[in-house]
Amino acid sequence: MRKILVGLIILTGFIYIFFIPEEPIGLKIALKLVPMMLIILYGVMTDSIVSPLYKRIIVAGLTVSMIADGVIYWFMAGLVTFFVAHILYIQAFRTERRKPVPLPVAVPLLLYGLFMVFWIAWPQIAKGEVILGAAIVAYILIILIMGWEAVRTRMPLAITGALLFICSDSFLAIDRFVTPLPAREALVMITYYAAQIFIAASICSKKRVRKQGGLC
Repeated sequence: MRKILVGLIILTGFIYIFFIPEEPIGLKIALKLVPMMLIILYGVMTDSIVSPLYKRIIVAGLTVSMIADGVIYWFMAGLVTFFVAHILYIQAFRTERRKPVPLPVAVPLLLYGLFMVFWIAWPQIAKGEVILGAAIVAYILIILIMGWEAVRTRMPLAITGALLFICSDSFLAIDRFVTPLPAREALVMITYYAAQIFIAASICSKKRVRKQGGLC
């Protein structure tokens, strides 16, 4: 059943990204939520190998992310809601045994954060958009912490999901604040849906991933 769900997630995500027009916006938002509903169902149906608490928090994070998908058209509302989702993912990752972040991973994450602050947030502050700039800094910080905590779990699926989420948010920020990206919708949403699938699949990480080498 979970394999069927993954197929449906890919199919509905593909339809949304490549075939749904921008208008009417209500239909656009509704169909955007369908893959997330299926990802939440996938998470609910997945047996937890990490811990029941980890599963509950991850499912809560997926649910809040789905809400954020619906309100992201009002940018600040979406930013705040995704901020809450990342806090939930951080809490989930922290329930797993925590190990130090290797230096070859820590340095790029920190450099990425500094680069994005000066490239994305600082120009907004310089233009007088202090609240927006501060919100962007806070969001960059929270996704970095989310990625950092995912790495500390040593769970490959959680790490992959977190890094894909960082990529998706980066594409969105560059397109909105720096320069329009070609195929922006595909870049943002493919990495976003993939991130959420991997994070949901991390519920059954560890033993099954080592035996099967993929999504469980």
